[in-house]
Amino acid sequence: MRVAFAGTPRAAVLSLEAILRSRHEVAAVITRPDAPVGRGRKPAPSPVAERAIEAGIEVLKPAKPRDPEFLDRLRVIGPDCCPVTAYGALLPQAALDIPRHGWVNLHFSLLPAWRGAAPVQHAVLHGDDVTGATTFRIVAALDAGPVYGVVTEPIRPADTTGDLLERIAVSGAELLVATLDGIETGELNPQPQPADGVSLAPKLGVDDARVNWALPAPAIGRLIRACTPAPGAWTVQGDARLKLGPVTQSETTEPGVQLGPGELYAVRDGVLAGTGTGPVLLGEVQPAGKRRMTAAEWARGIRLNGREPHGPGPSSPRLG
Repeated sequence: MRVAFAGTPRAAVLSLEAILRSRHEVAAVITRPDAPVGRGRKPAPSPVAERAIEAGIEVLKPAKPRDPEFLDRLRVIGPDCCPVTAYGALLPQAALDIPRHGWVNLHFSLLPAWRGAAPVQHAVLHGDDVTGATTFRIVAALDAGPVYGVVTEPIRPADTTGDLLERIAVSGAELLVATLDGIETGELNPQPQPADGVSLAPKLGVDDARVNWALPAPAIGRLIRACTPAPGAWTVQGDARLKLGPVTQSETTEPGVQLGPGELYAVRDGVLAGTGTGPVLLGEVQPAGKRRMTAAEWARGIRLNGREPHGPGPSSPRLG
């Protein structure tokens, strides 16, 4: 088939690569406009755009997919189907009507669970045991179209969103190509999604990524892993923001030490932070304006060390 692939972030590059290796012809790539990146905040093309340029493929970057110039150009290109992976914009009906086989989306969840922008993050955040990827035909309603196929992926105890997405993006790319193959031969007919089991996965912002140390330790661990690498979990120490890497449940005990939510205590193998239940062992941290470092290195810098047997006092450094 002649296809126009739509995608934007690095996870979508794997889908583009898989289609380029397939028997299908990639006539064009559709991606989001260049966006500011890095400290200089200079506009740069998306990872998908960069790969398409390397492959010599025409790249379309509409500010909005309903722009008449974009729709006219897509009609001229004349794709049979438009496969999509994490494009990042809502498609109008005028665009959906152009390819005769429609737009086929690779979504990183087992639909109808976790419809929306952040399915992998929400699967980690809510403690799911398994997730995966689904291919479905795009309709006007959010992630509600009929399903072509699925692949599953177990969620490991230490998985971050980045870890999990990396695995799903690989298996999902293979699923997307298999779906295109089945559509071309007529062997695949999409099936309606179940009415039960619908859940929503809205984007997690910076405010959502702030740790509430009064929560139970397992919930804090899931939040931090769900927000790694983006938007990045954080807390406050003193007046400064502190970015947090994944934490682990601590089996370390210190006689007489009782840690309240956010209270810190240095131990031989790192730094303990109190939660609403038991303490967690901090992993890597990044103070504002500084490099990432181990919690032990950071603790030495703020002069956090072993305390009297009765535990931290009112003037001890703590997280909030």
